[in-house]
Amino acid sequence: MGDKKRKRPRKSKPATDEETASPDHNTTTTSSNATTSKNDVVVIPAPEPAETSDPESHGLRRGRSKNKKKKSPPTSATVPDRRSSRIAEQNGDYAATGSVAEPPLMPKWEGSGAAAKVVPSMDAVVKVFCVHTEPNFSLPWQRKRQYSSSSSGFIVAGRRVLTNAHSVEHHTQVKLKKRGSDTKYLATVLAIGTECDIALLTVSDDDFWEGVSPVEFGDLPVLQDAVTVVGYPIGGDTISVTSGVVSRMEILSYVHGSTELLGLQIDAAINSGNSGGPAFNDKGKCVGIAFQSLKHEDVENIGYVIPTPVILHFIKDYEKNGAYTGFPVLGVEWQKMENPDLRMSMGMASDQKGVRIRRIEPTAPESHVLKPSDVIISFDGVNIANDGTVPFRHGERIGFSYLVSQKYTGDRALVKVLRNLEILEFNIKLATHKRLIPAHIKGRPPSYYIIAGFVFTAVSVPYLRSEYGKDYEFDAPVKLLEKHLHAMAQSVDEQLVVVSQVLVSDINIGYEEIVNTQVLAFNGKPVKNLKSLATMVENCDDEFLKFDLEYQQIVVLKTSTAKAATLDILTTHCIPSAISDDLKA
Repeated sequence: MGDKKRKRPRKSKPATDEETASPDHNTTTTSSNATTSKNDVVVIPAPEPAETSDPESHGLRRGRSKNKKKKSPPTSATVPDRRSSRIAEQNGDYAATGSVAEPPLMPKWEGSGAAAKVVPSMDAVVKVFCVHTEPNFSLPWQRKRQYSSSSSGFIVAGRRVLTNAHSVEHHTQVKLKKRGSDTKYLATVLAIGTECDIALLTVSDDDFWEGVSPVEFGDLPVLQDAVTVVGYPIGGDTISVTSGVVSRMEILSYVHGSTELLGLQIDAAINSGNSGGPAFNDKGKCVGIAFQSLKHEDVENIGYVIPTPVILHFIKDYEKNGAYTGFPVLGVEWQKMENPDLRMSMGMASDQKGVRIRRIEPTAPESHVLKPSDVIISFDGVNIANDGTVPFRHGERIGFSYLVSQKYTGDRALVKVLRNLEILEFNIKLATHKRLIPAHIKGRPPSYYIIAGFVFTAVSVPYLRSEYGKDYEFDAPVKLLEKHLHAMAQSVDEQLVVVSQVLVSDINIGYEEIVNTQVLAFNGKPVKNLKSLATMVENCDDEFLKFDLEYQQIVVLKTSTAKAATLDILTTHCIPSAISDDLKA
């Protein structure tokens, strides 16, 4: 967790590939209208674009990529507001013919002429069809209307398939289709890694696995290494290939997971529907999973790939624990020590480097041994620089959170700190991050409790996004945003409980305008979480129910009248229960 952890994000943040840059259609095929260039390469005239809505209204960009000499043909696409990254249409297939040159930076081709075909690793790329049923946070006792989507995936060893977590989020049904097949096979979701945006699937039908060799993983690429992204983006049911090079490698913000992990930046086009597709190196081995791209008016063809260290960590975590447990974090917020006066005031010698601890998560195991103003000098024997980076590879440095992310939940790490001019070492057990406002609800339905028309619920990032849209960081109430960005959970079961809305009735006259306001206390007792609030209200024998809210508001209801009115309100609004199932246990 770095010193940038709780800053409000900019609008130019990387977007999941439903908010992608312009499609790149650099395909080579056979046509009677083809012309031949000086290098005897068959060139195909650009096809007429389909009649769709204006791409500029959806943030899509046209034109020539700055890093390519050949201009991409114009195209347009309609991108729905939600989860459109998974909607894939035809983008064309590569086919070799006669004297056509082998496409650069592509996996190796076998044969020549009309009978040419790709190596089996290309056949391991599958199309993922998913039916989603998302929670309805405004009406938490029901779900939204289901919708369908499609994305990409690929077969790996152990009769398993990898894709993106956001491709199968809130899934009701998942199907897979192999390249060149007309059959869709029912799939089972084995694990979903929200932080790393990876999901693991399997298929019980033996026919699905026949004649397909699993993809092999390659080493972490270096800058300027060739990469080829394969998948089923907008354009059709056949496979599509885009190529480029690795242009940057750094700790990257994973939009879906709200985390920071190692990521690859590439200049190959990653379009809607490419989610979950593999990125191959020039040896035909997988070096990553396509998962998001940068949407900004000043950039073109910037895509991001989940690299093999993150993928293998996810797979090993699942195999080791039988379930996905997550990436551990060092539960501290730290400050750079680049100022020489600051280092001198902390008693650091001229040859000492490190970062200063600003705050420590109360729920983190290290809170028992580390203290604010400790200077972290090294992590597992690797010295940390004053800017928080550590040596990575030749000529490269990377944030020291990369070292933490290589560990597994429950692993131990040796942390060396400077405290009061004394160097101390601590063997710390690492755990996952407990947020006061969680980034995901992990597929569970939202919790709620209703009394006298007051709908109480716990705040999460999906809840804020549902209530205030994708720009919730700017549109949500200041009090909630402040807690989202800066507050720390004091215990593992602490929740931020709010009055979501008031279902109007005679009993709650005058309270109708209370919306998304935090509940601080009930009858003088602090509200720790939603279940504790429901328990206190249900067991209350006092004459009045008194709720202390944020902004110094109070709500007072007569206990007997409030409980009697609840049943009629539930009937009026067709609500099956006043309390969600998870709170009944």
